[in-house]
Amino acid sequence: MQSFPEPALEKVAIMRDAAAGEPMRAIAFQGAPGANSHRAAMEFAPECLPLPCFAFEDALDAVTSGTAGAAIIPIENSQHGRVADMHFLLPGSGLSIVAEHFMPIRHALMALPGTDGSLGPFAAAYSHPQALGQSREFLRRRGIVPLSHADTAGAAAFIAQKGDPALAAIAPALAADLYGLQIVENNVEDAADNTTRFVVLAREALDPATLAGQDALTTFVFETNNVPASLYKALGGFATNGVNMTKLESYQDGASFAATKFYADIIGAPGDPAVDRALAELEFHCKTLTMFGSYPLARKRG
Repeated sequence: MQSFPEPALEKVAIMRDAAAGEPMRAIAFQGAPGANSHRAAMEFAPECLPLPCFAFEDALDAVTSGTAGAAIIPIENSQHGRVADMHFLLPGSGLSIVAEHFMPIRHALMALPGTDGSLGPFAAAYSHPQALGQSREFLRRRGIVPLSHADTAGAAAFIAQKGDPALAAIAPALAADLYGLQIVENNVEDAADNTTRFVVLAREALDPATLAGQDALTTFVFETNNVPASLYKALGGFATNGVNMTKLESYQDGASFAATKFYADIIGAPGDPAVDRALAELEFHCKTLTMFGSYPLARKRG
């Protein structure tokens, strides 16, 4: 808790106390109160008790330890790509993905209230690297230097703490209200359709049988055998069985660079004969296959 800027600490303590009273209602998120993940938790489950955590690992640990019933984590943004490295975070956590949530992202430039009715010019703006990337052109046009912070709302709290009128933050408008800042300009993101996909994690995976008859998504990580055309062979079953793969990302696990792992999403869930056949063929051509869960599709793909 001491890693948050001073203006956020009291709010964090209040929210943590509330979550401690009813941990199964708590949804852990990364960031200070007012962050986009805070907004996402309230959108996804309006009756939840949002639990702020300083790092993604802390949010997952809160679920593992029973401090929270679930965590909501941003994993990809339409404008700036990958947010959280779920393929690294999930395997060691023992958690499963049980839902997804899409949220339009609107950023505001905010600063200390102007005593003379004017604000700026600003030498620098603090925010999470994702928000800075999503507002890159805005900042460049105004000659504002982007500086990284652990999260968007934490950046707003940091500006309130610093008390420097030459500094600004890029954060959700909610953060300006929480930390006594003045919004200089709304909607500073470079794309009007800026959207982040979040996943909800819990200790218990959903039973794929409960998803029968509805559109579902299944997430997994696999490592192919280190032979020529192994990826081609491993993925062939999805094509021949008509299973749509909506996401495929490669990454290295360890420093050997001898083998590549892949993070994937497919439409469908185990129990569907086509999905079962495709996964069986995938497993035949793989060293490892780790399932991260099946869950309802929140937005149609394609």
